[in-house]
Amino acid sequence: MRFTITGRNIEVTQGLREAVEDKLGKLDRFFAPATEAVVRLSVQKDIQKIEVTIPVKGHIIRAEESSSDMYVSIDLVEEILERQLKKYKNKLIDKKQSAPSFSEAFLQEDTSAEEEIQIVKSKKFAVKPMDPEEACVQMELLGHNFYVFLNADTEEVNVVYKRKGGTYGLIEPEF
Repeated sequence: MRFTITGRNIEVTQGLREAVEDKLGKLDRFFAPATEAVVRLSVQKDIQKIEVTIPVKGHIIRAEESSSDMYVSIDLVEEILERQLKKYKNKLIDKKQSAPSFSEAFLQEDTSAEEEIQIVKSKKFAVKPMDPEEACVQMELLGHNFYVFLNADTEEVNVVYKRKGGTYGLIEPEF
């Protein structure tokens, strides 16, 4: 696995680089050698945050973790990624598409004890055309963390969501 490590409000020292490569290097057994992991370290006030994104054909494996110590955050994010990979192995690996991104040993691993994803509730609702700002207001009125709406400008289904820190995000489809 190859790593691209960047820092925001933090200098990526040799010690941090080695800690990331050692800890996330444990995930090598899951991936092909050419797989690249994008690691972003950031510091805001006294919160040390690590974000890891691993693009594999057709999917993105992503995890982030924050704590008061960067080394603790690195340990935590490695555990999250490993748990995700084991839990969703069958969903992630499409034999025709993304199998080359994963190691042969991981592909052969027994997954008989895996949990199945269960959808326990389904909703249908009318999608009303509105602009993203109006969708944010509707989301707040409903007390939800996200809101699906028809963008009046683009005539496409979009999602607004509440981000950490009280800001909002907009998800637009890309075809």
